[in-house]
Amino acid sequence: MEENFKLVKSYQYSSEAKIFSSKLESEGIRVYLRDIHIIDSNPHLSTAVGGVKLFVESKDFEKAQKSLSEISPYSLDENNEPIKCPKCKAEAIEMTTSIKDLKTLFAFIFSLFFVLIPFYSKYRYKCNICKFEFN
Repeated sequence: MEENFKLVKSYQYSSEAKIFSSKLESEGIRVYLRDIHIIDSNPHLSTAVGGVKLFVESKDFEKAQKSLSEISPYSLDENNEPIKCPKCKAEAIEMTTSIKDLKTLFAFIFSLFFVLIPFYSKYRYKCNICKFEFN
């Protein structure tokens, strides 16, 4: 496999890897996902194994990189426009989970105690430039 396939990117979550691999497959690029079953069976191991690895055939490597580079790594609004930071007006915004209230903290501690995936979390946007968080 090492000779025929090249690593394009690693993803923390299997759902991300599946979305991006589907995009590549829709363009006729053959893909291979490694370590997806490990991450699906226990998401906490993602960091330990280096995430889900997306491989493509060596001949399609450049085409795959070009295709994935066209996807914005930052959050977009409902009109497909980049979300702007209210503080610094930058467009480098990512969605993140936040533990800023008692309910979220309790759910996080409960999930850790029973080794579960957190069942409640509050999502916010965070600017990668000024680190400001907002709804």
